[in-house]
Amino acid sequence: MASGTDDSADAERWLVIDGRRWRRTDPALPHDLAARLRSHLGRARSAVRTTKRAGDADGTADARRRVGLAKAGLGERGPRWWEEDVADRTRRAREAVEELDRLAPPRADDGSDVNT
Repeated sequence: MASGTDDSADAERWLVIDGRRWRRTDPALPHDLAARLRSHLGRARSAVRTTKRAGDADGTADARRRVGLAKAGLGERGPRWWEEDVADRTRRAREAVEELDRLAPPRADDGSDVNT
């Protein structure tokens, strides 16, 4: 049987839903960085749904790539975040958000590109 310490570490690392274990977001990521990645993740998931309905296989593949980048940036995919230094994890998250900003620039409230 696992000790209480192992149980609390597991609770910080994994979320269990309907018996399936999902990796949690890296809790050490700066709040603003994690929020940007979650925004990209939501927009990418929406794009997957939209492109699938439209029968756009290339668009779906591009949107799924964005989902993967966002999840990797959040620490939910790729190397286990708890096995790496915080600086390395934060660097990887920043690189992911920079790539996502290039692929799908965030929009301002008025619909204009935030990066222009």
